[in-house]
Amino acid sequence: MVTMDSDLHSRRIVHPTERIVTGRIVRLLDGYPREVRIGQPVLVAVLVAAGVAGLLVALVRSLLSAGAGGARRRFKELKKGPEYLVTPVRLRGVDGQLYEVELHGHLPQSALHPADHVQLTLRRQRDPDLPPKIERIVNLTTGQSLTPRTATLWSHLGPPLLLQAALGALLIAGLVACSALT
Repeated sequence: MVTMDSDLHSRRIVHPTERIVTGRIVRLLDGYPREVRIGQPVLVAVLVAAGVAGLLVALVRSLLSAGAGGARRRFKELKKGPEYLVTPVRLRGVDGQLYEVELHGHLPQSALHPADHVQLTLRRQRDPDLPPKIERIVNLTTGQSLTPRTATLWSHLGPPLLLQAALGALLIAGLVACSALT
């Protein structure tokens, strides 16, 4: 008969429930890409407004014979959304518990190392099965305060398209205002 020693159980990795967790970095796992979801109504509104301004710009170009403009991204490319790096991080809390959290985006390569003493500010994700994501890191070993940044809808669309959409929205608003006066 084999007896099991109950003191030799492996500790389970859990997702922390606290907003702020302090502990030591155990391991930075290999990162993988995750896509930012883009709401189709927002994208369509931006593209319609940009299209109105684009028509005006195309008309002015044809009158001035300025030639072709820059390359445009297709709707399918814009709808796909930007990808950002997700790095799972294992942390041993001050209570001895092993936690898993996610780091979204990039940090300088020298920012975190195994055995660093850190204080993490966390936020739950929409999917309850995913570990919380790191909003802010205070590396108590090096004294650095770090905030990971990810791609957003606005950075994905880019300043030229957003400026064109703003101009188009102003043109539409002007046309609506003029038609309301008559």
